Amino acid sequence: MSNPITRHVQINGHQCRIWEKGTGEKIGFLAGIGGLTSWTPFLDHLAEETQVIVPSLPGFPGGSNLHTDLDNHLDWLIATHDLLTKSGLKGCHLIGASVGGSLAADAVALWPELAKTLSLIAPLGLFDENEPVTDIYAQKPGQIRNLMCNSPDKYDIATSGVDEEDALENEVIQQRAHEAAARILWPLSNTGLLKRLHRIQNKTLLIWGEDDPVLPLNYARKFEESITGTVSRSVISGARHLAELDQPREVADAVLRFTLQNK
Repeated sequence: MSNPITRHVQINGHQCRIWEKGTGEKIGFLAGIGGLTSWTPFLDHLAEETQVIVPSLPGFPGGSNLHTDLDNHLDWLIATHDLLTKSGLKGCHLIGASVGGSLAADAVALWPELAKTLSLIAPLGLFDENEPVTDIYAQKPGQIRNLMCNSPDKYDIATSGVDEEDALENEVIQQRAHEAAARILWPLSNTGLLKRLHRIQNKTLLIWGEDDPVLPLNYARKFEESITGTVSRSVISGARHLAELDQPREVADAVLRFTLQNK
């Protein structure tokens, strides 16, 4: 698995990392809880048939400390809009996982022209008190990895740190990513997204890990009922919340079938 090209863009005076690999139809990816410190097998599978562009969200690995300047949800959405636009992804296919899926859906609800199609992997942003989202910030140390993947080592590999950094700095990188996600999702992962989902007219694919302990599958129904555009669903066996890490080939194949049918 070869490394992607790395470049950077400026968002509000802060530098955000962009990874890029492959050729063909452009497809963007906003990562989930923990962000990414390394290129993953899922992204490599996508890059076999498309040009994959991976912008780092503020506060996530590669995303600088811009998150400390984002005081409310609108600030986050504007930063997401600007990041996607400056990454060259405006009007392209867009994938978002978990917290990245929440921001992708919300940004497209406000600016439909941002995405040709939308693929959401267990997107956060909704809350049902009868079937609450698992509070990932109420977990004992080391437990988040068990919620994210059936194979927690896959989560560790994707998020555990940068080779050239020392152990302490890598711990800071991880904690900063969790802080950034908390700023977006606090409290209870409810961003008010449900009020805006009807604005999404883009064709949408929902992907859920069959064993997701964070976000019950019932939430997929809420997305399906609320999004105006055509919605399809793919449930991935052997996967938890970050299905793209647990089952990279299966999730990549589902996304590629969907996006390449809607070029």
